[in-house]
Amino acid sequence: MSGNKTPVVVVGAGIIGVVIAHELQRRGQTVVLVDRATPGMGASYGNMASIAVTEFMPASRPRIWAQMPKWLLHPEGPVRIRPGYLPKLVPWFLRFLAASRPSKLRELEAAGAVLCGRVYEDLDALLKGTGLTQMLTADGCLSLYTDEAEFRADREHIDILERFGFRHEILGGNAIRDLEPALTTRIGKAVLFPDNRSITDPYKLVVALAEKFQALGGRIVEGDVVGFEQVETGVSALRLADGRTLAADKVVLAAGAFTARLSALLPEHIPLETERGYHTQIMDPGISMRHSIIWPARAFMVTPTACGIRVGGTVEMAGLDAPPDYRRAKILVKRAREALPDLVPRSATEWMGHRPALPDTVPVMGPSAKRRNVWYATGHGHLGLTYAATTGRLMADLITGVEPPVDMKPYRVDRF
Repeated sequence: MSGNKTPVVVVGAGIIGVVIAHELQRRGQTVVLVDRATPGMGASYGNMASIAVTEFMPASRPRIWAQMPKWLLHPEGPVRIRPGYLPKLVPWFLRFLAASRPSKLRELEAAGAVLCGRVYEDLDALLKGTGLTQMLTADGCLSLYTDEAEFRADREHIDILERFGFRHEILGGNAIRDLEPALTTRIGKAVLFPDNRSITDPYKLVVALAEKFQALGGRIVEGDVVGFEQVETGVSALRLADGRTLAADKVVLAAGAFTARLSALLPEHIPLETERGYHTQIMDPGISMRHSIIWPARAFMVTPTACGIRVGGTVEMAGLDAPPDYRRAKILVKRAREALPDLVPRSATEWMGHRPALPDTVPVMGPSAKRRNVWYATGHGHLGLTYAATTGRLMADLITGVEPPVDMKPYRVDRF
């Protein structure tokens, strides 16, 4: 362990923050991990457990904009904006629109593909180094289509994967049901993504990594960060809501969708929103599954995880403080039963969490442009679990003065 008296303080004990803290501690830093809850109780608790290396495409695309009015007007559409929150979203949506320019899209696709291309190099090293390899499944993900028209509507996705060399296999009806017998015969075509594997329980992974971090000498503090003590050279301490302070030599803000509230105090404004996502965890589903499935035309995903199956998806823009609307979770289960007709939602629980969403779908990873000893790791959107090990590696390189193996300019905080 390092002899530093003043630690690196990592704010946020989700999968991103825990992996960064573990990697820094492993490299000999003195690290304190702070969160207002226990590790893994935020978005990491309820994510879809997918290592989704094929899902790096920017969300803002001409095809998406063309469908947006229909989605927003449909009461069960995949995107919902609460009317009272719409005025606050205008600046974010303008940046979201700007990200859909063709030349910009190519840049953003490349930035995501670079990260996804090295996911397993970093994830395998993390899991082997912590003795947690059993938490990664061997089976991939099936993308479902009823017919050729649905497949053609998603062809842009496949074309991008082919351009960047990501593995996939197109399957017909019988081959699909050989892999997943519970699927309806209505599914006429599917694409197998063998590298989109799953985690057996994403919450337990965060907890296990937090325990490994502590075993290396790292310290976990439960507390709500509400401010910073700042000096000319940067941040010297963090203030907690209960009056405590945490001295800091370096600070890493990895608090997911809540990061922007903290960065604004520095002041450094990040166009970070919450895409509120819902899931239903079904412990007695009446069916068994090996692969995760996604049906692009119905905008849902089902993953076998946490000793049951998890049905999730949808995007709700309503901010960090509005109460959940669990009708969104019920809509997803209804759609899932179109694909899995024998699915029975017995012993089920519903959950809502906050995905940290940037308008260009590319995470922020790097130093503050305002404070010399502050770093950010946020905005991973739907890919927090996917990018976690790679984020930990890259952030630890930056913070310890090692040259990262990829160009970090696309992920800088002041790019907007």
